[in-house]
Amino acid sequence: MDKARVVIWEGGDTFDLESIELPELSEGETLVRLRTATICGSDRHTVSGRRAQPCPSILGHEGVGEVIATQNPDIEVGQRVTFSVTAPCMNCDRCRAGRTAKCRSVLKTGHESLHSEWPLSGTYSTHILLRKNQPVVVVPDAIDNLPASIASCAGGTVMAAVEAAGDLRDQRVLVMGIGMLGLIAVDVAVRAGAKVTAVDPNAKRRQWAEELGATVIDSAQFHPGPNSFDVSLELSGVGPGVDACIKCLDIGGTAVLVGSVADSPIHQLDPEWVVRGWRTITGVHNYEPRHLDQALDILQNSRITWQDVCADPIQLNRVPRAFDTAPSDFLRTPVELPQ
Repeated sequence: MDKARVVIWEGGDTFDLESIELPELSEGETLVRLRTATICGSDRHTVSGRRAQPCPSILGHEGVGEVIATQNPDIEVGQRVTFSVTAPCMNCDRCRAGRTAKCRSVLKTGHESLHSEWPLSGTYSTHILLRKNQPVVVVPDAIDNLPASIASCAGGTVMAAVEAAGDLRDQRVLVMGIGMLGLIAVDVAVRAGAKVTAVDPNAKRRQWAEELGATVIDSAQFHPGPNSFDVSLELSGVGPGVDACIKCLDIGGTAVLVGSVADSPIHQLDPEWVVRGWRTITGVHNYEPRHLDQALDILQNSRITWQDVCADPIQLNRVPRAFDTAPSDFLRTPVELPQ
């Protein structure tokens, strides 16, 4: 095959299914034939207009596939791999400081214009080109394609958030929002020995979190008092969720904000309360290469039943229809790519 079959997002709710030439590889690059992609909520934000992105472009940043050609000496043809959302330069001050997710010239999987230097960047495609310096991880045989795909965004981001939160053993942990990130966070925190409370308005999602060992509460009935939690992980991205995750912190507590990746209301903060309480409020966006490795390790033994929490797989030509409505009873829609 010398062409990739791709879904091109033209803006708004307009998509085209087309074929484009496969690129010639430059130093450090890898060409992957995708096996599975998963539709992340942030792509739904893009299509709905909540988040700006160049178009036309190939969306999709969660995926797993087989290497069919490579100029990367660390990767071999035939390996099953997943890859980071970010492709950093590794030369700027941020990269040298270990903050590659915020590289000054970062390019991102599924975020680049079709007319840019990286047109074949998204996973709603039969193939993807991986850039020089873009982290690529070989997927262990024990992990199926579906969780391996989810690891490349949701999984890595959760591991970065957990690292920012610190040691969770014996901590009272609040997980706000039981989307894909929230459910993985519940699994990780419970297994780390935390006492976990998970909050969401959706009954089925609360049930999934409860099965993993969390105490669950309907968001409409959640009214935490001050000093209720040692750690809060904000994964909902909604104003009341952010407010609750901050106000509930005990002395020395840490709030990790993750879900606010689109337009969000401004939060009023009392600096004296932060200072006198030795409280920490931090944010996590994307992740570092170590977090992708950690995500694969965690998901290899995850207790999440992926087929229950994900919709039935769809084919590539059904991707545009998948953006018509968000499936409230599922956390991801898998896209199975032709082999």
